[in-house]
Amino acid sequence: MRFSPEKLSIPDQRMKPFIDPVEIWNLLNNVKPERSHVREVIAKSLDKQRLTLEETAVLVNAVGAGLMDEIKEGARELKQKVYGNRIVLFAPLYIGNRCTNNCQYCGFRVSNRDAVRKTLTDDEIVKEVEALEDNGQKRLILVYGEHPDYSAEYIAHTVKLVYGIKKGNGEIRRVNINAAPLDIEGFRKVGDSGIGTYQIFQETYHPEAYGWYHLGGKKKDYEWRLTALDRAQEAGIDDVGIGALFGLYDWRFEVLGLVRHTNHLEACYNIGPHTISFPRIKDAQSLKINSKYQTGDEDFKKLVAILRLAVPYTGLILTAREAPDVRREVLQYGVSQIDGGTKLELGAYSDSKNEEQNLNREQFRINDPRSLAEVIDELLTSDYLPSFCTSCYRMGRTGEHFMEFSVPGFIKRFCTPNAILTLSEYICDYATEEVAEKGWKVIDKNLEKLEPSVILKIKEKIERIKKGERDLYF
Repeated sequence: MRFSPEKLSIPDQRMKPFIDPVEIWNLLNNVKPERSHVREVIAKSLDKQRLTLEETAVLVNAVGAGLMDEIKEGARELKQKVYGNRIVLFAPLYIGNRCTNNCQYCGFRVSNRDAVRKTLTDDEIVKEVEALEDNGQKRLILVYGEHPDYSAEYIAHTVKLVYGIKKGNGEIRRVNINAAPLDIEGFRKVGDSGIGTYQIFQETYHPEAYGWYHLGGKKKDYEWRLTALDRAQEAGIDDVGIGALFGLYDWRFEVLGLVRHTNHLEACYNIGPHTISFPRIKDAQSLKINSKYQTGDEDFKKLVAILRLAVPYTGLILTAREAPDVRREVLQYGVSQIDGGTKLELGAYSDSKNEEQNLNREQFRINDPRSLAEVIDELLTSDYLPSFCTSCYRMGRTGEHFMEFSVPGFIKRFCTPNAILTLSEYICDYATEEVAEKGWKVIDKNLEKLEPSVILKIKEKIERIKKGERDLYF
């Protein structure tokens, strides 16, 4: 069901700017919450209701002994209610770093003459995907610079190419996209290729700050980028991801900007974002940013917990920009997706000689270089349930349909069983004996939490997986 301003008798706000800096700063400057108010807001979130902008500001401005601990504990509890202990895994695959933009925080910017420009050929894409499949990856996000070479037609071509690459039991079952904003027809062409989520980060929601960092190229247009996912929705892509790059402006403003973006999409299209990302600025070649807005570890942990409480049903993505120790802690506060075995240099997955990070070839530096196997090993040791699940996408549980399941928390009925099945595949095909032992123990522990009838169905599918069947799901 699409938004109908006539039926609701309200102005049509689709594809119109929706960020009011004065409104956001008024909330940040004037909301002075009492302890009881903070607890009321946490309780509302634990009832799996999305928070308003003002309620989010209550959490952002919460001060006083123990209140931050209460916010974090609320986020932990909410994650268990909505997602359980599963963590979805994926990998980024950079297709090309040609770019016409001049973003001061990015190694790909057009003014960086030291950057080594490259677009993977089809043969190179095949080699990269086969290398990723050899490690057990099932979910990729393809990343492109903003350049005429990376048109909607080209993006669609690479998506179809990736889906067709299969090696042994390896296959990519979900291809997400991180690329430049398109017009409606462009989004429609990419959507027709069978993508999962189309992800666009606003970088900073503050219009003036946005102008500080974006000095050339199409990305200089704040409003074109801000309304990009409206055009995606109009084109029929109902599975979208938003994000901000923390460190460009005040983190508190960006949190409220993300919540306002969520509110806007829900009001106009009855669909919130499938995911929210919150990467922090990391090293990039000739980085040019104002260190005034650097987001420290404690503020970072706080903002992740607040986002989880603000949007209970939305996936939160934590990337390998963060070091392992930070990732370990922040996972507790509501993160549902992480990357593992990440390499950013073009061609690096299939080139075993290329072990060192090279900022001449990368967009930024990562701080968690561990392999996928190492990440899974640690997740299992910490009693998480690693998942490569793609069933919601392929069963049509996306967009408005996903909201029907996820808002009341029913998504857990599908997430845990399908996580168990994809982990079973990973154990059979890629795990060492030690990791396999840990994995089966985690599976058994999670099976105990389910209804007997569901347990029987899962065990039957696991036996089929052990005998060689693949891609079984609910």
